[in-house]
Amino acid sequence: MAFVLIGFMGAGKSTAALELAGALGAGAKDTDAMLAERFGHSLAQEFEQRGEAAFRAQEEELVLELLARAGDHDVLALGGGSVLSPRVQEALASHVTVLLDVDPAVAWERVRGDGERPLAGEREAFVTLHEQRRALYESLADVVFEGCAPGSYARAARALSALAREAPPGVKMLWASASSGEYPVYIGRGLLPALDALWPFDRARSRAFCVTDRTVGALYAAELDVDEMFAIEPGEEHKTLADAQLVWSALVEAGATRADHVVALGGGVVGDLAGFCAATYQRGIPVVQVPTTLVAQVDSAYGGKTGVDLPMAKNYVGAYHQPAAVFTDLDTLATLPAEELAAGWVEVLKTGLIAGGELWQTVAAGQDADERAIVRCVRTKLATVAADERDGGRRQALNLGHTVGHGIEAASGYARYRHGEAVGLGLLAALRLSGQPQLRALVAELLAARGLPRTLDEAVELEDVMKAVHADKKRLAGEQVPFVLVREPGAVEHGCKVGEGEVRAAVRELYA
Repeated sequence: MAFVLIGFMGAGKSTAALELAGALGAGAKDTDAMLAERFGHSLAQEFEQRGEAAFRAQEEELVLELLARAGDHDVLALGGGSVLSPRVQEALASHVTVLLDVDPAVAWERVRGDGERPLAGEREAFVTLHEQRRALYESLADVVFEGCAPGSYARAARALSALAREAPPGVKMLWASASSGEYPVYIGRGLLPALDALWPFDRARSRAFCVTDRTVGALYAAELDVDEMFAIEPGEEHKTLADAQLVWSALVEAGATRADHVVALGGGVVGDLAGFCAATYQRGIPVVQVPTTLVAQVDSAYGGKTGVDLPMAKNYVGAYHQPAAVFTDLDTLATLPAEELAAGWVEVLKTGLIAGGELWQTVAAGQDADERAIVRCVRTKLATVAADERDGGRRQALNLGHTVGHGIEAASGYARYRHGEAVGLGLLAALRLSGQPQLRALVAELLAARGLPRTLDEAVELEDVMKAVHADKKRLAGEQVPFVLVREPGAVEHGCKVGEGEVRAAVRELYA
C-alpha cells in the first residue's frame, strides 16, 4: 500500500513526496518528471505537439503501471490531471490517497510563467480549473494536508503509517497545522476500538489520564485503555475553576508527570476543561481529544482553545493548547439524545454561513450533518486556525453568533440553554445586525425545524444579557465589542463595530 499524493498544480506534491519518502525510508516517484523524461521534452511541448488527449493516454498508462507495482510506503506524486481517469480513480482505492490542497491564488503565484505547465497560461482559466477539480480531489482523498509548510509531511509520517496499517475502513485523516503545533485528526466510524494502534504516544513511556463526565464515562470509558479515569458531573455549569481544581488534584494524587498526557473523552465541556487542565498542570502536558458530541466533533475539539467559565462571563479563564491528536468516532453520535444533536447542529449551521458553498447548500436544505459535512466543518476550522491561531483577525469569524450567544448563556446561569441553543439565538441577532432579514428568516425556519428556540425566555433579563455581551473577552480597552456580520453565506466580516442601540434592539427582538 503506497502513499499517493494528488492535488492541483502548484500544491507542492513533488517536494512533499521527497520529504515524506525520506521520513519513511522509502522511494519517491514523480509522474510528471518521469513523463518529461520519457518524452524527451517538457509536458507543455507534448501538449502543443500531440494534444491533451494523447498526453492523458500516456499519463494514464504510466500511473496505472506505477500503482500496480508500488510497494508498502512507496510515495508517488501524481500530475494534477491524472485523477481524471476513471481507471486511475479505481486503482487509487488500493492505496492511501493524500490530497495536498492549495489555495488557487497561492498555486498561481507558484506556477505562473514557468512554461512547464500547459494549463497554467491564464489566471482566470487556472482558477476555474481548480474549482472544477476540487470536488473530485476531495472525494478521492483519504488524507488531507491544507497549505502545509515544508517539514509537515515528515512530521506526519508516523501518523500516516499508523493510518495505513491500523485504521478502520473509511477513516479519513486531516493534518492540522498551527503556529504552536501540528497534529493528526482522524474522522470515521469504529475508531474507539482502534485507538491503541493509532495512539500518538508510546504508552510504555507516557501514561494516559482520562477526564470525562459521568454520562459519557458510563457509555465509553471501558473502550479506552487508560491508566486513570476522572469523571466530572455533566453540564456547562460544571466547567468551572472548582472542577478544574478537582482534576488538578486528581492528577497530583495519581502521580501524573510531564511525561504523561490527558485524554478528554466527551463533549465541549469536557474538552475545554480537560484541555485547560492539561495546559496548566505542571505548566503543560499533552492532551488528546476524543469528542463524543456533535458540537465537539465539528468545532470545539480542534484549534487549541481551552478554558472554564466564570459566573459573569463564558470561557474567561483559559489557554491556547493544541491537542496532540483528535479521534472523532462518528459512532458515538448514535447515543446522543435528539435535543443534543439538534443543539450541536447549530455549529454546523454557523460554519455553513462562514464557509458558504457546498456546506451552506447542505445546511440550507435542512440536511443532517453526515460525515461529509462534518469533515467540511473541521477543514474550515483547521484552515482558519492555521491562518490565525490566536484570534488576531481571521479566526474571530468563528465567533459568529457567539457574542450574544455567550451573553445569553452567562445571563441564564449556564443552565437554561444548551450552548448550541444559545448560539442559534445569537445567530438570529447577528443576522439582524447584518441587515439580512431574508437570511434571518431562513435561519429561524431551520432552527424551528429542529425544535430549537427562536425566542428568548423572558425570565432571562435583557440587562443581564447586555451586561454579559459587554464583557465579551474579545473587547479591547476603550473599544466597543466587535461583532461578526454576514454579507452573504461564504462572506462574513469580523471586527465590526455596532452601536449600543442596535445591539439592544437585536437582543430585544429575540423576546418577540
